[in-house]
Amino acid sequence: MSGYSAFAYFYDRLTENISYKERAEYFDRLISLHGGRKGILLDLACGTGSLSEEMARLGYDVIGVDGSEEMLGCAMDKKFDSGLPIQYLCQDMTRLDMFGTIDVTLCALDSLNHLPDLDSVRRTIGRVSLFCEPGGLFIFDVNTPHKHRNILGNSTYVYDLDDVYCVWQNSFSEDSPHCRVDISLDIFEKNENGSYSKYTDELSETAYERSILEKALTDSGMTVEAVYDYDTVNPPSADSQKLVFVAKKPSI
Repeated sequence: MSGYSAFAYFYDRLTENISYKERAEYFDRLISLHGGRKGILLDLACGTGSLSEEMARLGYDVIGVDGSEEMLGCAMDKKFDSGLPIQYLCQDMTRLDMFGTIDVTLCALDSLNHLPDLDSVRRTIGRVSLFCEPGGLFIFDVNTPHKHRNILGNSTYVYDLDDVYCVWQNSFSEDSPHCRVDISLDIFEKNENGSYSKYTDELSETAYERSILEKALTDSGMTVEAVYDYDTVNPPSADSQKLVFVAKKPSI
């Protein structure tokens, strides 16, 4: 498997440390703090739908969009189990195409970092702005260049679960105005007979300075309401590993 297909299949098991309920409550707090509406919410790059499920439980009318059919297949399984009225669409977020305007767009878990280049980031922000209701919000989190240089870097991580063993290897490169981490995944799943099946996947993340992302937002016609240190309402510091941006579409 390659191109997010293997990663999609094992994603939830490899990210069991993430509390999507707490993440949803945090985003709900930011939406309220910045005058957003509890209306139509777009979960952009929704992955396996865990955050979409929690935002729907908080009363939002959720649309989940992802470019991976495998990820959306997992999301649809969760929707079947929960019965929540979430609509899922398979779209490339650089070519986002909605049926109408959106009150709040979320893009969580450093999904914008997974776009291949700055032009793709700008196009995605432009599409979000195009479909954003006047007065609506765009909230997203991103890994910082500091995290790429000093934390992820050329590191190797091992996940040893009961039935899954994963070796995560990073390769760091820098080419102004961005720094990139290429990720190689080797995943071993234990079979019933005790043998293992091996799957591989290749991912990458690109990080940009805060000022570059702020300019992309203002160029799209949105205003930057706030930039926070991850999962807080505190200002970022020089060693912040993740930032949360809150942008608003000006009212007409």
